[in-house]
Amino acid sequence: MNITLANNRKATLLLFDLFAITFIYFVPAISHVLNVPLYLLEPMRIILILAMVHTHKMNAYVLAATLPFFTFLVSGHPLLPKAIVISGELVLNVFLFFTLLRVFKAKFPAIVSSIILSKMVYYLLKFALIQTAVLEMGLISTPIWIQVAMVLVLSGYVALFLRKNATK
Repeated sequence: MNITLANNRKATLLLFDLFAITFIYFVPAISHVLNVPLYLLEPMRIILILAMVHTHKMNAYVLAATLPFFTFLVSGHPLLPKAIVISGELVLNVFLFFTLLRVFKAKFPAIVSSIILSKMVYYLLKFALIQTAVLEMGLISTPIWIQVAMVLVLSGYVALFLRKNATK
């Protein structure tokens, strides 16, 4: 019975990761077909949040560290220096969430704080890359109101889903 359960967990993780990579791979094509810039909704963070809630911590770390590089390899975007910064931001997001969850004992403040703090680090690093001419782009490409909305939606999802599972 335990072997079957372990195999089911591995299969579930494999399917989740396959879905995550496939989704990220097709975001540019889906955006083109729908004529909607889906990248503004932070698809990598969405996948990361889903991984943190529905898989386990190590899987979230692996996806956080690798998804930006995967998109760079298959599409050339984001540029490599930006992919490195995004990967660092997402890894920091996972670390902060699980750390702050122990501090706050509540899901919503932990996820909100982890997203906001990791975004602050992202913008500081991106600013440094722009100032040193490693990147030649604007500092903020996604409107702040969309970022705030995504923080609230994703944080609400985490808080509701984890509370629902805690009562089971």
